[in-house]
Amino acid sequence: MVEIALPTVDRRLESYRLGEPSPYWNLNGGSRAPFNRIAIAAAHVVADPLAEHDPWLDAPIDWDRTLAYREALWDLGLGVAEAMDTAQRGSGLAWPQARELIARSLDRAKTRSDDPLIASGAGTDHLAPGAGVTLDQVVAAYEEQVAAVEALGGRVILMASRALAQAARGPEDYQRVYARILSQVSQPVIIHWLGEMFDPALEGYWGSGDHETAMETCLSVLRDHADKIDGVKISLLSKEKEIAMRRRLPAGVRMYTGDDFNYAELIHGDDEGHSDALLGIFDAIAPAASAALGALARGADNSFFDILEPTVALSRHVFQPPTRFYKTGVVFLAYLNGFQDHFVMVGGQQSARSLFHLAELLRLADKGRVLRDPELAARRMRHVMAVHGLA
Repeated sequence: MVEIALPTVDRRLESYRLGEPSPYWNLNGGSRAPFNRIAIAAAHVVADPLAEHDPWLDAPIDWDRTLAYREALWDLGLGVAEAMDTAQRGSGLAWPQARELIARSLDRAKTRSDDPLIASGAGTDHLAPGAGVTLDQVVAAYEEQVAAVEALGGRVILMASRALAQAARGPEDYQRVYARILSQVSQPVIIHWLGEMFDPALEGYWGSGDHETAMETCLSVLRDHADKIDGVKISLLSKEKEIAMRRRLPAGVRMYTGDDFNYAELIHGDDEGHSDALLGIFDAIAPAASAALGALARGADNSFFDILEPTVALSRHVFQPPTRFYKTGVVFLAYLNGFQDHFVMVGGQQSARSLFHLAELLRLADKGRVLRDPELAARRMRHVMAVHGLA
């Protein structure tokens, strides 16, 4: 057993004993049975800490480590959602870097014999929101990114647009823009409704600040263009809203849960259906997610919950308000688990969470059984504490 003195909210150091290594890590790949849910992890990027750059402005990426983590997710049977908000899209990762990331990941996927699942974010983030931005400019921005992803042979996740949120004057503007884009895509896309808790600039998306009213507009788009839509991912952190929408989806359109608070229940489902998964937390709890989904596919529902439920407290901590800073926790777990040699993020986002938050994250990761090597995790936590003056 490994012991470490961790800071508490009352400014003390308290001894904590880490448990056994996670029993779920198995990066051999190729031997597990198929899941009965589509399970996609929104993957983070690994910064290059040795590059000469301005940390708050530039986004140098360690491509080897970034792509290696995608390989690890695929080896666990998970798909990859590329260049999404977990990869700091819109919070450090700009469209030129995102386009290169998508191209590199697609190329890496093509080298594998297991035909791994990958879908990539296309949005409008190269178009700065502003009072003078028109809907036609929003459409053109979407068209540029969708065309770029499809030219690379990629599947599209149609990301919510900050520019559209500012330019739209009502629900009909959203319907118009999505109709234009969906009429042009070459294969069905995943539509992403990202709530304002993840990105305050998306307040009032779909033309209303009331989620139920906004849902009506989103559903009208799904119904009108069902043949061009694989599914919809909603990230509202409300299982009730997700279930209500899931029960009203057009035939053939999937619900991909983006609820990092209630994913176990939503993925399992009920007598009226279930959600598939496209989750940022699956980046951080990938081994447990894979083991749980394997159990669910075998019909071992109790094992599914036994494995996944202990990770929920960790996820709720990682995604606590301000929710948009959850990427810091995701990257910190990758650092603790040895997938990168540093705790540095593009845009300097490693500073977005407190030392106490990180210490609690370590405790919850241990309880959630997602630490590959507790001794390594403790040693790295001590390095971070030393930087904060707790040598």
